[in-house]
Amino acid sequence: MGKVISFELNSQEPEKAAKFYSEVFGWKISEPHWDYWPVTTDKGSGEPGMNGGISKGPSDYPHGTRIQIEVVSIEEAIAKAKQGGAMIVRDKMEFDEFFLAYLVDPTGIGFGLIQKK
Repeated sequence: MGKVISFELNSQEPEKAAKFYSEVFGWKISEPHWDYWPVTTDKGSGEPGMNGGISKGPSDYPHGTRIQIEVVSIEEAIAKAKQGGAMIVRDKMEFDEFFLAYLVDPTGIGFGLIQKK
């Protein structure tokens, strides 16, 4: 665990961002769900790629890129990150297939933690 498994691009104009990345890089952009447009970067070439999404960025993180790091226990990872000086931006949230939290490391870099159910 601790592996980077996806990315999230935050924008105040997610539809425009989705169009841009689709046209420029050929990414497949799926229909949005909860202001989140899933992105598939693998174009069937068989080469490894990382998938992610484009979202309407919240007011505290309106623009930017965040990696999502998979963990075994999101509670333990949050506690350990806090001990290391991280700040919680969004505490553990529950979705259909995973739990998600957003943090900022001691240097100001935002990242997400994901625990699959």
